[in-house]
Amino acid sequence: MSEVPPIPRRKDSLPIPKVPPLPPVPNRKNYLPTRPRPWSVIQLTNTTTTATTTTAITTTTTAAITTTTSTATNTVVTHRTKISSPRRMSATSRVSSSPELKLTVDIPETTFEAPNHYHESFKALWEFYNKQQLCDLEIRVGKKSIRCHRVVLACISNYFKGMFTSDMSESKEGIVTIHDIDEQSLQSLITFAYTSKISLNVDNVQHLLYASSILQMETVAQACCNFMQKHLHPTNCVGVRNFAEQHGRTELVKVTDEYVLEHFLEVVEHEEFANMPYKVFDGIVSSPNLNVTSEVQVYEGVMKWVKQDLFKRRGYLPKLLANIKLPLMPLSYLMDYVETEELLKKSFECRDLLDEAKHYQMSLTNLVLEVKVTERMKPRRSYAGVLFCVGGRGAAGDPFQSIECYDYRKNKWFPVTEMNTRRRHVGVCAASGLLYAIGGHDGTKHLSSGEVFDPVTNTWSNISPMGTLRRGIALACLGGPIYAIGGLDDASCFNTVERYDPSTDTWTFLSSMKIPRGGVGVTALKGFLYAVGGNDGSTSLDSCERYDPLTNKWAPIASMKKRRAGAGVTVLNGMVYAVGGFDDNAPLHSMERYDPVTDVWTLMPSMSCCRGGVGVATLGGKIFAVGGHDGSSYLNSVEAFDPSYGKKQTLPLKEWEGELDGRHLMRYQIRRWEMMADVEVCRAGAGVAVLDCPVEQLEDMRKTLNTSGPGSVIQRQHGKK
Repeated sequence: MSEVPPIPRRKDSLPIPKVPPLPPVPNRKNYLPTRPRPWSVIQLTNTTTTATTTTAITTTTTAAITTTTSTATNTVVTHRTKISSPRRMSATSRVSSSPELKLTVDIPETTFEAPNHYHESFKALWEFYNKQQLCDLEIRVGKKSIRCHRVVLACISNYFKGMFTSDMSESKEGIVTIHDIDEQSLQSLITFAYTSKISLNVDNVQHLLYASSILQMETVAQACCNFMQKHLHPTNCVGVRNFAEQHGRTELVKVTDEYVLEHFLEVVEHEEFANMPYKVFDGIVSSPNLNVTSEVQVYEGVMKWVKQDLFKRRGYLPKLLANIKLPLMPLSYLMDYVETEELLKKSFECRDLLDEAKHYQMSLTNLVLEVKVTERMKPRRSYAGVLFCVGGRGAAGDPFQSIECYDYRKNKWFPVTEMNTRRRHVGVCAASGLLYAIGGHDGTKHLSSGEVFDPVTNTWSNISPMGTLRRGIALACLGGPIYAIGGLDDASCFNTVERYDPSTDTWTFLSSMKIPRGGVGVTALKGFLYAVGGNDGSTSLDSCERYDPLTNKWAPIASMKKRRAGAGVTVLNGMVYAVGGFDDNAPLHSMERYDPVTDVWTLMPSMSCCRGGVGVATLGGKIFAVGGHDGSSYLNSVEAFDPSYGKKQTLPLKEWEGELDGRHLMRYQIRRWEMMADVEVCRAGAGVAVLDCPVEQLEDMRKTLNTSGPGSVIQRQHGKK
């Protein structure tokens, strides 16, 4: 093959640079034997040639090194170096015949990230903006013109992002005009886009919320909402609520509604109250969470709102009045003020509601036997009363003297002043605004002593003892006196009944029950006392009896479907309910209802779990079951039953427990138990009662308790952390 002729050079080409000669290979003698050699030695081997080189190569790299050489025939050879441990190489190294050189290292790949990169980048953009450099967009609003960077606006605003990344004409134009936003608000939002900072005050927050909502700058819009939430006041909450609804700020609407419910009595005193839209006002009036102390306050608020614009609003009066709980008003106010109101006299619907309230009032004095129960007869949570859980015992076995109270409106429990004596299986009831705890067991002996709690003074005071030492006792208030019924000690169960007169602080024995009943459940309904179940010393009972205070006699009534001792018994809507308890040693989750008119017990939906020794009371139209024992452990869970909840369905008989006249199918109302907030301490054998007192008063007293350190005061008393 002939040689390739050299490429001719152009006259204007540069001269070929001279390559300096390679330095001589260092001789082995030039190395000092004591010189330190920190560098790794790299050995090159090329198997494609047989030539030898006499050189020692050192390197400072720890990664793979790749070199390429070219032969006269344009063959590319890739060499990879192999790092070995620092050792002296031979002056002569063999070059293998292979064109590949391999490097073996175990070093993972790493990624570097500058922590302040974004901040510094936007800082540079802010400098460009201030110096008006690299600006590619001019925004005109009103008489103001703002030059900025469209990419910055697209990063912070979905409105601008959609504008600049779509086929809209504005995406290609250098000038964009914005309408319906004031100049100062837009300037503040553009400044925020560069700096992430914006100033909020009572003068600009509404304008900024409007502008940020239009431009879809959610971060600023949320900041405005938070600012307005923190500065709600009875004088501005209605206006804020209307503004939030107009701009679709649902969370702010929810917060303002809650504020109005909480501060209703203050809101009605200010001018903005008259500007509340009907739909909003109707929702406030109908809410069970409305914070009032009496339904009279709701009625007066409604009449004030209607009379602010009588011509337009008088048509709303029947609907608004239907949301007022007229049956729960004091009878004197109902007759002196409501019945004499001319606007109500002219409306048939209003007069019907007034008649319903009067019939309910008469039913309380037994002048009317039956009244159809409606939502208007269920008190609002703010004045429904306070549920007390008193004493009991837990897994340790020692009786408690602690008390927990339930705030129905906030669904939470909190402690109050504890009793003077530890008491389990204690009798508890409320009478004349006071809470009584009588009898029980203190861990060493049975008790006949009693004490009374005054929510006004936040103190427990001792009362005269009963004539009998006993636990598993039941208390009930009928009129003014308090009745202590049944119970047991270590030797026997009792059928005795004692009556306490608070005015004279004395006890009197009355006619005894037909059967001894330890762990009996007792409640009062329409002038009678009902004693339900219990244990006679050998077995749990399903029998029941009723006491007439006028004749001082007990009479048997229909037996329950289940045997029960330690059950909770309460009254709701003119019916007696028996909940949970023990069938001998087996805890129950079932519930049944007694109708005093028909003298029949009916099984009702069961609780979520078995509860023996459960505390039961009625609060706000619901039955609350607190604590108890499920057969293996003590409980702190609480559940509530609402008889008006659910919908009608047809289900097979197996959905019920027991038999229902042999029918295989029946139509009934599905009613469920709802889990509520737990008490702090697992307990059974506690007394539960509802006291008519303001919960805020008790909440203030709670602050005087020592709650420092880990856990609450109740948890520390019972060994919980």
